[in-house]
Amino acid sequence: MSQTTPAGPRSTGDALTNGRDAALRVAAELPFLRRYARALTGSQARGDAHAAATLCAIIADRGLLDDALHPRVALFRAFHAVWDGEAVTDAPSSAAEAQARTRLARLTPRSREALLLRTVEEFRPDEIARILDVSAETARALVAQALLEMQEGMRGRVMVIEDEALIAMDITDIVTDMGHTVTGVARTHAEAVELGLTTPPDLILADIQLADNSSGIAAVNALLARLGAVPVVFITAFPDRLLTGEKPEPAFLITKPFTAEQVRSAVSQAVFFASTETLVG
Repeated sequence: MSQTTPAGPRSTGDALTNGRDAALRVAAELPFLRRYARALTGSQARGDAHAAATLCAIIADRGLLDDALHPRVALFRAFHAVWDGEAVTDAPSSAAEAQARTRLARLTPRSREALLLRTVEEFRPDEIARILDVSAETARALVAQALLEMQEGMRGRVMVIEDEALIAMDITDIVTDMGHTVTGVARTHAEAVELGLTTPPDLILADIQLADNSSGIAAVNALLARLGAVPVVFITAFPDRLLTGEKPEPAFLITKPFTAEQVRSAVSQAVFFASTETLVG
């Protein structure tokens, strides 16, 4: 009579292996969850705190992470399970943050979340539906509504730091079509500082690697040191240089190649939430 291997030990081993695999898959998505949380809150510190709270909640209750979903969708869904249950009760740290909170309160509920999930994180409508626990039709409607509400009455001067002429033209066209005024395009660190100090912008759109191998990050930091708090959106083909988790990181980051929808969303978000933290030091 043949003997069979007991199922218990093997199933336990499989469970441990699956658990480790799930943890690795979730870990790979953490930089993107932090990016999303920062854009959602307009702050690196606040966004990272919400991302950390999500991880703590998952550790305390493994059921928050739905194994039937793609790990990225499951992680973002878990984030919203924690986010939805947490009210902002602390006092705003600045007049800009207080103004941003007032503006946020006027938006259609969940529309800003849907917009970020679609345009920054590039989730499909059906995935957004899973994350926010709504229908795909509702998810599409929320994205459209957020774009309309956030663009209303918000116009400003936008500076572009980009060394590739065609990309700079594309960005300029998108921003101009939104009703903003582009103050100019800078291709190097020196040009960026000169342009920014000559015509101070309300928003900066910046690449991180410029024509003379100078740093867009350094150019932005030089401008912020002189101009004070100005919202910044980084547009780069090298997001890993910014999403390291080891130093201050931008709240708004678009990866090249980008879509017009992504740029419109990020610009609207950054202007809307003018208390955005950007790179320092």
